[in-house]
Amino acid sequence: MAKKNTRITISGNMPRPGQRQPAIIRLTQPKRFNIDTADFMTAVKAAENVDYTQRAKLYDLYNDILLDAHLSSVIDKRKNAVLSSSVEFHRNGKPDEEINEQLFSPWFYRCVADILDARFWGFSLMQFYKKGEWVDYDLVPRKHVEPVRKLILTRQTDILGTSWEEFEDLLFIGGSTDLGLLARAAPWVIYKRNTTADWAQFSEVFGMPIQEYTYETDDEDARARALQDANSIGSLATFIHGKDTELQLREAGNKTGSAEVYDRFIERCNSEISKLILGNTLTTEASAKGTQALGTVHKKVEEAVAKADREFVLNVLNYDMADIFAHMGINTAGGKFCFPEKKDTDQNTKMNILTQLRNTFLLPVDDDYLYEEFGVEKPRNYDKQKRLQLDKIMAEHFPNWQEEKRIAAYFSKLFNRDRKEELMSIYFEGLEKELEKKSVDEIDRERILQESLKETSKRTNLKDSIRSFFVKAPKNGAHLDW
Repeated sequence: MAKKNTRITISGNMPRPGQRQPAIIRLTQPKRFNIDTADFMTAVKAAENVDYTQRAKLYDLYNDILLDAHLSSVIDKRKNAVLSSSVEFHRNGKPDEEINEQLFSPWFYRCVADILDARFWGFSLMQFYKKGEWVDYDLVPRKHVEPVRKLILTRQTDILGTSWEEFEDLLFIGGSTDLGLLARAAPWVIYKRNTTADWAQFSEVFGMPIQEYTYETDDEDARARALQDANSIGSLATFIHGKDTELQLREAGNKTGSAEVYDRFIERCNSEISKLILGNTLTTEASAKGTQALGTVHKKVEEAVAKADREFVLNVLNYDMADIFAHMGINTAGGKFCFPEKKDTDQNTKMNILTQLRNTFLLPVDDDYLYEEFGVEKPRNYDKQKRLQLDKIMAEHFPNWQEEKRIAAYFSKLFNRDRKEELMSIYFEGLEKELEKKSVDEIDRERILQESLKETSKRTNLKDSIRSFFVKAPKNGAHLDW
């Protein structure tokens, strides 16, 4: 089937600003509130209809329950565990800067979020297109998608529609019959919402005092004055009666216990939602029985859920979106998307590790790494300070150190000014490397000087000029009359 090179246009009954083509999808305002378990079961049955699935009512219900503060917060927490980690594209083990420039743009952040939403809603259907130099996409409204028969519905209540195979660059994520995690969360939100309403009514009845006015049974003027006084005093419950009648409120035996029933049931609903979305409860709620060990276990479970979400996103990017990236002009052949792993280590632990590497294992550590890792600004005269530091260390251990420096300076006269600096730099670098592996007393400075001269001579093509100077200097220093 030939695909249409057109975008799926979306509007309400009125065209949107700048819209030139007729709308393929016409949106309808979602229906909210006043839902109960009967509404939920009806919506689920309509969505699971084998021949003509209808998901509009179910997705209206999803939009409604997402107003619940606890449900929305745990969903955001799960998504943020992935969204806070940067996705990179690597080719031959190295980051591809051209492709990563696209990945650091706003459209890709939204794309990852919509990919994760397929876990909660059951699926996501996106249409990609080029927008100048950048890639962009539209999320097709889920109420207008029939995933079993792969149809785009103009009205959300339609039975027949347009096959999405006719449109280019569509990406379907999820399962055609999957109703998502929100289907499992919905009953708990409904129970909690209704229980909260009952608790509010309980508080209104038993949490506020009642005004009582009595009047002579046959005195209508007294009754009118009582009504006037009651209306002017506030919104408290009022009982106005004659002296020959009385009011009795039959309260629950233990009002505190009755309130606790509501509280515990709402807490149970929240904990079930947390376990469904995050796989645990202790990372979002405090528990009287919670311990550090138990909290650590729950944290590991949550990290396992986040890892599974990251793998889900990578599978979509590396496999499902390969053809779309190619059509958008992004060559992903021979590479892969990944989440670069960064070890979360506190500064004190890093300092201890680096100290052990240097002192115990004699492993060299790059100075630039230290400056960058600990956020310390590198001095402008870094090379000069490093030489002075090394010069001080050598002078403390070798009485003839200044004389040996004169030898190096003498040899450096064979070169021009630039090469003189190069020789001294190579010489000090050699000393520094030796100090990383050996003690000061074990360093063969004469060998380092000769190797520095050789290296410098290679760079200046002056081998013949210095060959006569390659002699082993005396251990106590050379006494030359210059």
